[in-house]
Amino acid sequence: MLFALSSFPIPQSPNRNQIHNVKPQSSETLKIDLLRNFNSPFELRQVHAQIIKTNAPLSILPLTRVGLVCAFTPSFHYAQQIFKCVEKQKPETFVWNSCLKALAEGDSPIDAIMLFYRLRQYDVCPDTFTCSSVLRACLNLLDLSNGRILHGVVEKVGFRSNLYLQNMIVHLYASCGEMGEARLLFEKMPQRDVVTWNIMIAQLIKQGDHEGAYDLFSRMPERNVRSWTSMIAGYVQCGKAKEAIHLFAKMEEAGVKCNEVTVVAVLAACADLGALDLGMRIHEYSNRHGFKRNVRISNTLIDMYVKCGCLEEACKVFEEMEERTVVSWSAMIGGLAMHGRAEEALRLFSDMSQVGIEPNGVTFIGLLHACSHMGLISEGRRFFASMTRDYGIIPQIEHYGCMVDLLSRAGLLHEAHEFILNMPMKPNGVVWGALLGACRVHKNVEMAEEAIKHLLELDPLNDGYYVVLSNIYAEAGRWEDTARVRKFMKDRQVKKTPGWSSITVDGVVHEFVAGEESHPDTEQIFQRWEELLEEMRLKGYVPNTSVVLLDIEEGEKVKFVSRHSEKLALVFGLMNTPAETPIRIMKNLRICEDCHSAFKLISAIVNREIVVRDRNRFHCFNDNSCSCRDYW
Repeated sequence: MLFALSSFPIPQSPNRNQIHNVKPQSSETLKIDLLRNFNSPFELRQVHAQIIKTNAPLSILPLTRVGLVCAFTPSFHYAQQIFKCVEKQKPETFVWNSCLKALAEGDSPIDAIMLFYRLRQYDVCPDTFTCSSVLRACLNLLDLSNGRILHGVVEKVGFRSNLYLQNMIVHLYASCGEMGEARLLFEKMPQRDVVTWNIMIAQLIKQGDHEGAYDLFSRMPERNVRSWTSMIAGYVQCGKAKEAIHLFAKMEEAGVKCNEVTVVAVLAACADLGALDLGMRIHEYSNRHGFKRNVRISNTLIDMYVKCGCLEEACKVFEEMEERTVVSWSAMIGGLAMHGRAEEALRLFSDMSQVGIEPNGVTFIGLLHACSHMGLISEGRRFFASMTRDYGIIPQIEHYGCMVDLLSRAGLLHEAHEFILNMPMKPNGVVWGALLGACRVHKNVEMAEEAIKHLLELDPLNDGYYVVLSNIYAEAGRWEDTARVRKFMKDRQVKKTPGWSSITVDGVVHEFVAGEESHPDTEQIFQRWEELLEEMRLKGYVPNTSVVLLDIEEGEKVKFVSRHSEKLALVFGLMNTPAETPIRIMKNLRICEDCHSAFKLISAIVNREIVVRDRNRFHCFNDNSCSCRDYW
């Protein structure tokens, strides 16, 4: 036998109730249990005999089960004879189609394909439902070879005009990576519906061809929610969150209502962009339309609020969840760690263990980050050891990177270096980069040069590593080495990534780059900054010009550091948002030491919470303090 017969239920039949009307005549009277549970042709013959003895109608037999029991045995013809006896009620092809559907949707779709060939051997004429089930089996198995044969059958028996089958064939070719053939079939189809277009768009996105997908999307005669959602989700997956949000706006203009999948995709885009206003609006929409119980939406909401700097809202979503998965707990633990609330993250992990949720690798990344940012060295070591010992989780390179970061931040540079050398896999740029960053803080030039040697091999075009090394040399007063690094970057055509920061005001994202002078409010921004600067100086602020690596006059350095993108975004936010409301800024690079010190002072001066999400973490400034234990 190639399948588990007991897994197939008896299909409903109009005559099934007759079973209950048959009164027992003797111990040999037909037993209902046997009728329902025969598992071999031999048992089927016993049931058949009892039907004849009790004068019951043959139609009370569950015909799909008859077919499944006899399909791959010498009794195939016997099953055909039974079907012909009840052919007026259910034609033979109808019954075999039921068998094919059950097999195609079961645990062993290959059986549906084998049964199809058996049917052809016994001259059972296929219809569109036959082809549909076998194509479904080919699709589930990504079996292009048999799929091509079915495609030929469809053409040969004259089903070319069946749009459902044509869609399945296009889907099969595309899913098997034959996009050229799928596109050829698509273009030659005499008619297409929205499903046809959606199949091609979804598969192009899966193949990474987002431009091709959007080209088809723009040509669609009509679009449904799935069309819009596929494109929005595709943009999010390839890191084009802005395009995803823009497309969502068009979807709203077209009057198309979101479904739960759309909500997840748009929330993910909001998380990437820090688009809090839109994220909150989607949250309200989700609640109004009864999506609150969708665990995936709740998990994405937690991630969105965490990445937008609204940790309390994330906590609220988490607390209101009726069902929590390991993803929910891990997202919350990681969010607390990102915001510098390590003790709460560790406490939440304890709660997670008490309710019996097993952690996964992502959970431990959050825990190790928490320990790293708060300097909890012994706890970090314990969690790293616990992964394999207590939960059987093999540490991945991300976990090793967290441990290097933990040791490096604590100043244990030599131990961190030894840890890297003893890793069971080759260290990547993130691992060596963590050591390099610590070398700057702890002013260890020799170890920095060791780290950069590996980084130049792994990622020679990453400007960040050169900038950090240049900083280390500059702070050590080794200006010739600083100039050498700059020349090295120029010779290799490595361009420094310009710093930019963004802030959302009234639903509009405003971006600023370092030294911004093209913004229409530039003059007012500079004027407001000078006013703030006077108040900051009265409180002891002195610009930290060590972050400027150019060999220029001190006055020029002060001007240079005053034009950092996060300062411009902050001032713009202060000028254009109501008093006492939080300011939320996104930055593509790390916030510099001078901006970090300035923001602490400004938060007290203007009595505002200032949240900055930089490349590494969140900094929540409030009343002259920051949520992180240290700057970096």
